[in-house]
This record gives sequence, structure tokens and C-alpha cells, in this order.
Amino acid sequence: MAETANLDLPLLADGQARKHITVNEALTRLDHLVMLAVRSRTLATPPSSPLEGHRYIVPVGASGSWAGRATQIAIVVNGGWDFVVPLAGWRAFVEDEGADVVYAAGVWSSLTLPAAPSGAITVVEFEHQLAAGGAQVTTGKIPAGSLVLGVTARVQQAITGVSGWSLGVSEADTRYGSGLATGAGAGIVSVVGAPLAYSASIGLRLTPQGGNFTGGRVKFNVHRLTFSPPPA
Repeated sequence: MAETANLDLPLLADGQARKHITVNEALTRLDHLVMLAVRSRTLATPPSSPLEGHRYIVPVGASGSWAGRATQIAIVVNGGWDFVVPLAGWRAFVEDEGADVVYAAGVWSSLTLPAAPSGAITVVEFEHQLAAGGAQVTTGKIPAGSLVLGVTARVQQAITGVSGWSLGVSEADTRYGSGLATGAGAGIVSVVGAPLAYSASIGLRLTPQGGNFTGGRVKFNVHRLTFSPPPA
């Protein structure tokens, strides 16, 4: 059956019988993908009783029927799962974050405010897979010259081996929070009292509390002010 180039919508064939089936299939896919809004992009285990039409962005490391479907859009269709591979430039509203994301270069990323002639608030996003042991520093970094307003995080895979953890940098272990939650899906929001300037790039430091890390994965957003000279 012939399909459209972008959304794979089925096309009617000349003299085709039962045309309504093809038309309904195309309308259903449009209903799922136009004005796209997903319930979550961090849920690693498919929900046990999802509702028809619910949509999710499958995260890295998902299990069960979502295994191997990272970054795809999982849609509940007739009680089962249908998967759609996104194209570059697709946007979606993530309900449990209240934020928009865009797909590019194989990754769903948070949208940032548009650049202005004098500056803008931008977001640096990266993930950290916890290694077994004590305090550790992320390979993703706060860029040099950043004026940081705060750091937010989402626990994508439960942090194990500890009762809690703190987030900071090498010079201040708890700058962005202490006694933080460990469960999968937990969100962390840390807004500093005044913007903090970093002259050199620096990683975030995760310090265990009540034990040593044995596993887990966390996604971080560093919210910072950037500045640019006026146009020539």
C-alpha cells in the first residue's frame, strides 16, 4: 500500500474496496500526531492500564514492550502500542513537565527562549549514569562564562544504595540541594538566591547520603543567562 512520505499515511488505491478502513487509519494517525502532546518522556516502564490515545516519548533504557524504542512516540491504539519514529523538527508538549521539547539529531531537547540582541535564558541539558561508589562529577558541564540561575533534574532510573543525595559543584557539595529524592521520576528544582558566575567550565557533583551509590541515572538542566553584544 502506498504511503505519504512524512507521516506514513496510507493512500487510497484506484478501485480499492473497503476504502473507509484506509481513510480511518490515516485519520487516526493524524489525530495522534497533529498538535502533539505526550504525558511523559521519563517513564521507563509502560503503564499497566493506559487509555486509548495516550502518548509517551520512550526514554533511553525503557523496558517491556518499549524496549529498544528510545526517542520514539508510543501511542495506545486499540489497547496495544503503536510506535512512530519522529522526524527532525517535531515538537511536543510534555504534560508532566509543562514544557515543550523539540526533536533533532536523535534527541528530544527542551526548547529555550529565543536569543535576543542583548542576551537570553538558555538551558544546557545532559544526563549522568551513576557509577558504583561515592561522590562523582558529571561529564556534562556548566559552560565557562555561565551565569547560572538554577539547576533542575529528573531521576530517570532509580538511584540505589543510598537514602538520599546532594547536588553541587566541587567547591560546594550542597549548592543545588541536599537530601534529594532517589525514586524514578522524581523531579528536583533548585533556584539559587542570586545568579552564580562560573569563569571556567565545571561539572556537577553528586554526593551520596546514607551509603554509596550502586546505580541510577539522572537528567540535568542548567538554566543560565547568556549575553551577546548588540548587532553591528
